[in-house]
Amino acid sequence: MDFLIMCIGNPQGGDDAVGPYIAKKLKELNIDVIDCGTTPENYTSVVKQKNPKKLIIIDAADMGLKPGEIRIVPKEKIGVMTISTHGIPTSVLMNYLEKYVKKVILIGIQPQNMTGEMITKIKEKANYLVEIIKDKKINKLSVLK
Repeated sequence: MDFLIMCIGNPQGGDDAVGPYIAKKLKELNIDVIDCGTTPENYTSVVKQKNPKKLIIIDAADMGLKPGEIRIVPKEKIGVMTISTHGIPTSVLMNYLEKYVKKVILIGIQPQNMTGEMITKIKEKANYLVEIIKDKKINKLSVLK
């Protein structure tokens, strides 16, 4: 398998619902995706079983950007930003999965709020990211500096 996508987030958590939202859209396109909800650690065995060459993790992340902005987050930047509401730190999850997957990439989407409904701007950017993934053009995304 070339790549697998893990989407993380709380479906009732405002803009933190972006992960599950993207997972639903990718499933409709028959793209191999796991909707991890708020417990991505529960799906590490699935990742190991599927044995992808590349794992893409998508999550809402407070990167200090405008709402909806999307960035590839380098591993060294993960500790200085706030990731969504799941149980274990994303850095711990990534360190563990890197033992089994050659390349692990985190894509963060800047949320505006973590309560209520997901805002329209986040949905628009999520749909854009789905198209980027569908077209296999992830390298077009900017890297968080």
